[in-house]
Amino acid sequence: MVLFILQRFESPTSSVSFMGRLTVHTHGAPKEKAMKRLIDMYGERLQGRGVGLEHHPAKLSGAAYVARLLAKKGTLVLLDEGGFQEGSVAFAQRFEAWQLSSDNVHLAVGPAEGWPDDVNLAAVLRLSLSEMTFPHELAAVMLVEQLYRATELQRGSGYHKA
Repeated sequence: MVLFILQRFESPTSSVSFMGRLTVHTHGAPKEKAMKRLIDMYGERLQGRGVGLEHHPAKLSGAAYVARLLAKKGTLVLLDEGGFQEGSVAFAQRFEAWQLSSDNVHLAVGPAEGWPDDVNLAAVLRLSLSEMTFPHELAAVMLVEQLYRATELQRGSGYHKA
């Protein structure tokens, strides 16, 4: 029997987290209505599954966005066309490991102009959704869909048909 715990638990007498939370960060709220609807739809489906969405103001410079991300506690993963790639099942396994970790994980979709050169980002893990390049709003849709797919794989639903 396999038991998946999908919520973050904290001890009432301690500030130590037993499970990490995953947050998807975007640079600006989606402007394209279709993309916004899809992000909102998957965001609603992910409620209660340990995944949150945070839209940072689009007026932030790339450097200010990076500074905000680096100030977050936990593991930062950047979506980047030059990052490593993996299939949906492998990503679901990585997602499960992130859930079981005590660290929070921050998946960040970059600004439309790409990630700025910043020495503090040199050692940050980078994930690519494809060898192709996508608009940042579409990348955000694809990321939240893959996170939803990962949770459905955990549940054993028929959503993932490989």
